[in-house]
Amino acid sequence: MKHDVDVHVGKRIRHRRWMNGTTQQQLAEAVGIKFQQIQKYETGMNRVSASRLWDIAHVLGVPVSFFFAGLEADTATVPQVGDLPSDILTDKEALELLRSYYSIPENQRRRLFDLARVLSEAA
Repeated sequence: MKHDVDVHVGKRIRHRRWMNGTTQQQLAEAVGIKFQQIQKYETGMNRVSASRLWDIAHVLGVPVSFFFAGLEADTATVPQVGDLPSDILTDKEALELLRSYYSIPENQRRRLFDLARVLSEAA
């Protein structure tokens, strides 16, 4: 049976891996396991040991605490706001948009942000 904390940590691993452009295979090789194990971690089917989480954090360039951020909100019932999914980090389109957004130079990014805000207010 999946535990809420394991599911949350798995989502955070998947989110960070995806934001880095790292495949499951690449992450698995970097920490010395099979990619199927990464799949099980990311779905919460298998619990990540402390030492393995340490290794994953190092490879993905984040502190271990990153994987627990937002845990209280994730384990509580989160109301859905408008058309947003209750867990935006699981939406592949949203993650792809974020990755693209942060690849834009900062001055242009700010202008794009302002445009998006105006368009959302007009809708």
